Amino acid sequence: MEKDYQTLLDRLHAGEITEFEIETAEFMDFQKILLNYNYRKNVVGTAKRGGGVIYHYHKNDK
Repeated sequence: MEKDYQTLLDRLHAGEITEFEIETAEFMDFQKILLNYNYRKNVVGTAKRGGGVIYHYHKNDK
């Protein structure tokens, strides 16, 4: 089953989830969605040792 990256990003933005993980093999598919996401500058990824990235949402406190 393929992940719905848009839904994951929307749920992250809405606060329904605190983080999600993207594996190395799926990164290119995810990146296409992320680059077009309105709030992409608030989505922060932390690389995992051995591959993969864990993304969380960083709220701008302006």
